[in-house]
Amino acid sequence: MFRLYHVPLCPFCRKVRVALREKGLPFELAEVEPWRAGEEFRRLNPLGLVPVLDHDGLVVCDSNAICEYLDELAPETTLYGRTLAQRAETRRLVFWFDVEFRREVTDRLWGGKLLARMKRSGHPDSEAMRGGARALRDHLAYLSELYEARRWLAGDDFSMADITAAAHLSVLDYLGDVPWDSFPAAREWYARVKSRPSFRPLLADRVVGIRPPAWYDDLDF
Repeated sequence: MFRLYHVPLCPFCRKVRVALREKGLPFELAEVEPWRAGEEFRRLNPLGLVPVLDHDGLVVCDSNAICEYLDELAPETTLYGRTLAQRAETRRLVFWFDVEFRREVTDRLWGGKLLARMKRSGHPDSEAMRGGARALRDHLAYLSELYEARRWLAGDDFSMADITAAAHLSVLDYLGDVPWDSFPAAREWYARVKSRPSFRPLLADRVVGIRPPAWYDDLDF
């Protein structure tokens, strides 16, 4: 059995939740507020960050380390690709969304609006919000180019690249920040991801006091 310590609207936790379901691995969720976590959680991860996966006493921290661990544990359903080229491209795009997209978009929009509210710390920075919104459009244009040239973002197969990108975009979509109408290719790709059984449970997550837009959990938005 796997136990995943998570924050429901955290893109990195969502990435692991989807990977576990794609692998068909049974798991239970333990919701935590890592910014208020005590010594018990710190013993699992001294950094005090989620996600944290406990696999029968073996603790794995960091979303990428967890997903690589799961791929090695259950290699019959790979989420990184069968060839070296596919795996390299998948990892490149995982890095793109977890590092560049996060820095330019997620931290500014999700961090400024949702995370700050959950932590009850500070107020949104309007200039950061505007910068995040501009950067989001650039990233959606790049995502659209990838999807128009391939069946999925990293190639012919659904992969961690799609999971990672969709995890970040899903928390922004919860806030109504994604201009889908301006990027039909990105919208088509995200609709396909939303329709996967592994992804649908994420759409039931809610934050008290913040309601998502009507299209958030609509599979045919």
